[in-house]
Amino acid sequence: MARRSVRASGGAVRGEGHGQAPGQSQGQEQGIPLASSDARARRDGALKAERAAPFLFGGQSVAPGTRALIDLPVALLSNHTPVTLPVHVIHGRRAGPTVFISAAIHGDEVVGIEIIRRLLNTPALKRVQGTLLLIPIVNAFGFIAGSRYLPDRRDLNRAFPGAAKGSLAGQLAHLFLNDIAMRCELGIDLHTGAINRTNLPQLRGDFSRPALRELAVAFGAPVILQSRLREGSLRAEAAARGVDVLLYEAGEALRLDELAIRVGVRGVLNILAARGLIRGRRAKAKAVPVIAQTSRWIRAPEAGLFQAVRAPGDSVSADDVIGRITNPYEGTIFDVRASGPGIIIGGTTVSVVNQADALFHIADVARPEQAEDRIGLIAEAAQGGPIFDEDEDATEPAR
Repeated sequence: MARRSVRASGGAVRGEGHGQAPGQSQGQEQGIPLASSDARARRDGALKAERAAPFLFGGQSVAPGTRALIDLPVALLSNHTPVTLPVHVIHGRRAGPTVFISAAIHGDEVVGIEIIRRLLNTPALKRVQGTLLLIPIVNAFGFIAGSRYLPDRRDLNRAFPGAAKGSLAGQLAHLFLNDIAMRCELGIDLHTGAINRTNLPQLRGDFSRPALRELAVAFGAPVILQSRLREGSLRAEAAARGVDVLLYEAGEALRLDELAIRVGVRGVLNILAARGLIRGRRAKAKAVPVIAQTSRWIRAPEAGLFQAVRAPGDSVSADDVIGRITNPYEGTIFDVRASGPGIIIGGTTVSVVNQADALFHIADVARPEQAEDRIGLIAEAAQGGPIFDEDEDATEPAR
């Protein structure tokens, strides 16, 4: 069995719960009169109630105001090399929500890994109220191989809820769902497009509930796309157990994209601020995200060499030429046309295509030109200036 290792700054490590002691109130320091000893006692009791208990995780205890890196055992490789699921635990001095942020459920999706790396170095996370679980690489097998999948070719994000004695994908899904997701009130799962596809930064989820819709708007991605729950996905199985998961899609597999990274860092910090885990000003929005209820794919009418003439973020109208396919034998040129108005939110990155290959992903919006302007403003804001000073060193322990 793989060894559990603990690397901590400023204290111990994580465990199975945190919160107030039985019978304590949730009083606030503000508004408690200080004129009498009874008032001071009530104030002291309120302050004590706000203090977090140690957070138990992976058989370890993380003291309030500390952070730790804990390895959850997963499996052994055929050469007896242990594979673990490393989890950064940031446990604040004060009790509050528990939130997870995960990346690389698909092993070749590296944008989310860089987002989490920058988050870990963000000064805003020096003072956390509540607990953060950050998992840079969920699918270590795929990451090492540069593959979306696990060694048995299973897609981890179709293996939930998994089983303790199931396939390798099932065991990893079971571990993540029960030891991480079920410990939280909210999760943010970071993704990119599949191999040879790219995505405009976008947030996906079931936003029929106003509270979740408000969080999506607070994230501040250029596009918010209503997305049904997929059977076997982390989002679906977490939702069935009362845990909301927002899914961020941006960039492409095996490639870092600065816009995708900066929008993701800004968005996660905005969510944490909205939920009260961190203090500080949320990035002021220059425009409201574009919200789409539906989307569609435009596919290749013929095989050949494909050239796009429109890019993610561009608006399109019905019958617009958005790409061309040429053929070196018959000398033919086929126009690829938009089937209706919308915004391009993703597409292929390859030039050699077969008939019916997916070329463009288009979100259906009522006023495409206005939507394009809003997307441009959001992207410009994300590219300019520091985001919560995310690149500063954060060696001070969490408080």
